[in-house]
Amino acid sequence: MKKEIQDKQDFELILKSYSYKNRYKGARGIKMVLLREYGVVMNLKKIGRLMKKFHLRCPIRKPNPYKRIGKALKSHTVKNILERNFNKGIPGKILLTDITYIYYNSGKCAYLSTIKDGYTKQIPAYCLSKDMTTSIVTNTIHVLKKNPIYQLHPDALFHSDQGVQVRQEVA
Repeated sequence: MKKEIQDKQDFELILKSYSYKNRYKGARGIKMVLLREYGVVMNLKKIGRLMKKFHLRCPIRKPNPYKRIGKALKSHTVKNILERNFNKGIPGKILLTDITYIYYNSGKCAYLSTIKDGYTKQIPAYCLSKDMTTSIVTNTIHVLKKNPIYQLHPDALFHSDQGVQVRQEVA
C-alpha cells in the first residue's frame, strides 16, 4: 500500500516534468527536468516503470523534412576528382568555395561566400549577403570573372562541400 502511494506521488512529479513548458518528453528528458527544476533524483528505470504503469507514452518525434533534402539531391553530387589534393602547382587551376555564417547584432546573421585559389591561397572573390540563397554562389562566381587582376585557368576546377546552394546551382 505504501509503495502504491509513493508511486502515485512520484508519478505526479513525472507528469509535471513530462509537460514542463508544454513540451512532452521521454524518460530521459523527464529525469533531467526532475533534477534541474525540482531537485529530485529519480532512477531512469523507475521513471520508465511508472510511465508504463500509468500508460504515459513519449510522443514520437516528427520526421525532419530537411534531412530528406540531402537524400533527394544525392543524384546531383559530382565525382571527387581532386581527392583532397588542392595544391596542383598552377594558379587559378583549383578553386575552393564555401559559405560562412557571420553573426552580428545579437543573433542576426550574414553569409559570406568565398572562392579561394588552392595554389596561391588567396581569396580572389567573395560575396556578402544577408540572405542564404543560391544566388550568393553565382554572384561570387560573377565577381571572380570580373576581377581584372586574377587570371582564371581554362581548365579550372571548383571544389565545394556540395551544400544545398551549390547543388541547386549545379542542377
